Amino acid sequence: MSDLFGLDAYAPKEIAARVSEIGVAKTRLPRLTLALLGVLAGAYIGLGAMLSTLVASDATLGFAVSRLLGGLVFSLGLMLVVVAGAELFTGNNLLVMAWAGGRIGSAELLRHWALVGAANAVGAAGLALLVWLSGHGALQQGEVGRSVVRIATAKAQLPLAEAFFRGVLCNVLVCMAVWMALAGRSVTDKLLAIAFPVTAFVAAGFEHSIANLYFFPLALLLGAPLAAGDIAGNLLAVIAGNLVGGGVLVALVYWVIYLRPASRD
Repeated sequence: MSDLFGLDAYAPKEIAARVSEIGVAKTRLPRLTLALLGVLAGAYIGLGAMLSTLVASDATLGFAVSRLLGGLVFSLGLMLVVVAGAELFTGNNLLVMAWAGGRIGSAELLRHWALVGAANAVGAAGLALLVWLSGHGALQQGEVGRSVVRIATAKAQLPLAEAFFRGVLCNVLVCMAVWMALAGRSVTDKLLAIAFPVTAFVAAGFEHSIANLYFFPLALLLGAPLAAGDIAGNLLAVIAGNLVGGGVLVALVYWVIYLRPASRD
């Protein structure tokens, strides 16, 4: 199939089959293994967010340069997840392909997402604690810490509808990054496939639920007066948006295109 495209990469239909196979394998992982991989993924996304905050704290950069560079360094998080190996809730929304094909059940899918999401939260919050204890926020005369607080405050104050749709758009790009990484046959292929979609979602200001689970705890540790209700509202709206973006607009659409049972239409 790949030869038809003239590329040394998996063709789209082959990627769809790989995503479905991987989805089944992920739901069969032992719970401890899955939980630990989830913790790692949360920490990895936090590392990307930490680097992105460093860029945001530099007021000498122009708006576009700051957004694009911040997005580029944020891509470290997904690169670590894909290449080093970890389980990320947003990327795992692609398991909808295996579910739509009847290869995993609804209960299996929901249990997987719940465990991975909870583990991601532990990893992201744990990294936030370590970053706070390291005094990282004091860099650049405290501007790095103030940037964290500004970012988290802006997220908490987003109208819920905006947060939802930013979550949708974010996870379309994240899942497309994972999808394209699965087309690659080398580490270089995977890194290039990840960098541009992740740069795009960060630069555009879209919302990633696991990144927010790093920003909110760190901002609270730095003394930000964030209301629990605002944090919970943002997270619920963004998680719902991420599910629609990755699970419906990417996974389900590609399942219909490539994997649905043959019909006469």
